[in-house]
Amino acid sequence: MAKWLMKSEPEVYSWDDLSRDKATDWDGVRNNAARLHLRAMKPGDQAFFYHSGDVKAVVGIMKVTGAGKPDGEDGAWVKVPVAPVKPLNPVTLKDIKAEPKLAEMELVRQSRLSVSPVRDEEWALVLKMAGA
Repeated sequence: MAKWLMKSEPEVYSWDDLSRDKATDWDGVRNNAARLHLRAMKPGDQAFFYHSGDVKAVVGIMKVTGAGKPDGEDGAWVKVPVAPVKPLNPVTLKDIKAEPKLAEMELVRQSRLSVSPVRDEEWALVLKMAGA
Protein backbone atom coordinates (compact mmCIF):
# COMPACT_ATOMS: atom_id res chain seq x y z
CA MET A 1 0.00 0.00 0.00
CA ALA A 2 1.47 3.32 -1.08
CA LYS A 3 1.29 6.52 0.93
CA TRP A 4 0.78 10.03 -0.36
CA LEU A 5 0.38 13.67 0.62
CA MET A 6 -2.41 15.67 -1.02
CA LYS A 7 -2.74 19.43 -0.62
CA SER A 8 -5.82 21.62 -0.55
CA GLU A 9 -6.34 25.20 0.47
CA PRO A 10 -8.78 25.04 3.39
CA GLU A 11 -10.88 27.90 2.01
CA VAL A 12 -11.37 25.84 -1.18
CA TYR A 13 -11.83 22.36 0.36
CA SER A 14 -10.84 21.58 3.94
CA TRP A 15 -10.51 18.56 6.19
CA ASP A 16 -13.81 19.63 7.79
CA ASP A 17 -15.44 19.58 4.34
CA LEU A 18 -14.19 16.04 3.68
CA SER A 19 -15.31 14.90 7.13
CA ARG A 20 -18.77 16.34 6.52
CA ASP A 21 -19.04 14.96 2.98
CA LYS A 22 -17.69 11.49 3.95
CA ALA A 23 -16.10 11.17 0.47
CA THR A 24 -15.08 13.24 -2.53
CA ASP A 25 -13.24 13.04 -5.81
CA TRP A 26 -9.82 14.67 -5.50
CA ASP A 27 -9.98 16.69 -8.68
CA GLY A 28 -8.79 19.88 -10.29
CA VAL A 29 -5.09 18.98 -10.18
CA ARG A 30 -3.37 20.50 -13.19
CA ASN A 31 0.30 19.60 -12.78
CA ASN A 32 2.01 16.89 -14.80
CA ALA A 33 4.02 15.39 -11.94
CA ALA A 34 0.97 15.37 -9.63
CA ARG A 35 -1.08 13.75 -12.41
CA LEU A 36 1.42 10.88 -12.56
CA HIS A 37 1.05 10.39 -8.81
CA LEU A 38 -2.75 10.39 -9.05
CA ARG A 39 -2.58 7.78 -11.81
CA ALA A 40 -0.35 5.60 -9.61
CA MET A 41 -2.82 5.57 -6.71
CA LYS A 42 -4.64 2.35 -5.92
CA PRO A 43 -7.70 1.66 -3.77
CA GLY A 44 -6.52 1.21 -0.17
CA ASP A 45 -3.61 3.65 -0.45
CA GLN A 46 -3.56 6.29 2.27
CA ALA A 47 -2.77 9.98 2.06
CA PHE A 48 -2.09 12.81 4.42
CA PHE A 49 -4.57 15.66 3.96
CA TYR A 50 -2.44 18.79 3.95
CA HIS A 51 -3.86 22.28 4.35
CA SER A 52 -1.87 24.66 2.17
CA GLY A 53 -2.26 28.43 2.05
CA ASP A 54 -1.97 30.20 5.38
CA VAL A 55 -2.25 27.05 7.53
CA LYS A 56 0.47 24.78 6.01
CA ALA A 57 -0.04 21.60 8.07
CA VAL A 58 -0.87 17.92 7.81
CA VAL A 59 -4.32 17.72 9.41
CA GLY A 60 -5.71 14.26 8.65
CA ILE A 61 -5.47 10.90 6.95
CA MET A 62 -7.64 9.83 4.04
CA LYS A 63 -7.83 6.68 1.97
CA VAL A 64 -8.12 6.16 -1.76
CA THR A 65 -11.43 4.37 -2.30
CA GLY A 66 -11.34 3.64 -6.02
CA ALA A 67 -9.42 3.86 -9.24
CA GLY A 68 -8.60 7.15 -10.87
CA LYS A 69 -11.00 8.51 -13.48
CA PRO A 70 -10.71 11.17 -16.16
CA ASP A 71 -11.04 14.72 -14.82
CA GLY A 72 -12.23 17.06 -17.53
CA GLU A 73 -13.61 16.69 -21.00
CA ASP A 74 -10.34 15.84 -22.75
CA GLY A 75 -9.47 12.99 -20.35
CA ALA A 76 -5.91 14.23 -19.91
CA TRP A 77 -6.22 14.82 -16.17
CA VAL A 78 -7.09 12.45 -13.33
CA LYS A 79 -9.36 12.55 -10.28
CA VAL A 80 -9.28 9.99 -7.48
CA PRO A 81 -12.04 9.13 -5.00
CA VAL A 82 -11.02 9.57 -1.34
CA ALA A 83 -12.65 9.29 2.08
CA PRO A 84 -11.57 10.48 5.52
CA VAL A 85 -9.88 8.04 7.89
CA LYS A 86 -9.10 10.22 10.90
CA PRO A 87 -8.08 13.72 11.89
CA LEU A 88 -4.60 14.37 13.21
CA ASN A 89 -3.17 16.94 15.55
CA PRO A 90 -1.73 19.39 13.02
CA VAL A 91 1.89 18.91 12.03
CA THR A 92 3.03 22.19 10.53
CA LEU A 93 5.38 22.66 7.62
CA LYS A 94 7.67 24.48 10.05
CA ASP A 95 7.76 21.37 12.29
CA ILE A 96 8.40 19.12 9.29
CA LYS A 97 11.24 21.31 8.03
CA ALA A 98 12.76 21.39 11.52
CA GLU A 99 13.02 17.58 11.59
CA PRO A 100 16.29 16.51 9.89
CA LYS A 101 14.91 13.03 9.16
CA LEU A 102 12.28 14.65 6.91
CA ALA A 103 14.72 16.74 4.86
CA GLU A 104 14.23 14.49 1.80
CA MET A 105 10.43 14.43 2.04
CA GLU A 106 8.88 15.58 -1.25
CA LEU A 107 6.86 18.20 0.67
CA VAL A 108 10.16 19.82 1.63
CA ARG A 109 12.05 19.20 -1.62
CA GLN A 110 9.24 20.12 -4.05
CA SER A 111 7.06 22.36 -1.94
CA ARG A 112 4.78 23.48 -4.80
CA LEU A 113 3.76 19.95 -5.80
CA SER A 114 0.12 19.35 -4.82
CA VAL A 115 0.26 15.53 -4.76
CA SER A 116 3.40 13.68 -3.73
CA PRO A 117 4.52 10.28 -2.48
CA VAL A 118 5.46 9.77 1.17
CA ARG A 119 8.01 7.13 2.19
CA ASP A 120 7.05 4.68 4.95
CA GLU A 121 9.60 6.12 7.39
CA GLU A 122 8.37 9.66 6.70
CA TRP A 123 4.76 8.55 7.23
CA ALA A 124 5.64 6.96 10.57
CA LEU A 125 7.56 10.02 11.75
CA VAL A 126 4.80 12.49 10.81
CA LEU A 127 2.29 10.28 12.64
CA LYS A 128 4.56 10.29 15.69
CA MET A 129 4.83 14.08 15.49
CA ALA A 130 1.02 14.23 15.38
CA GLY A 131 0.80 12.08 18.52
CA ALA A 132 -0.91 9.28 16.59
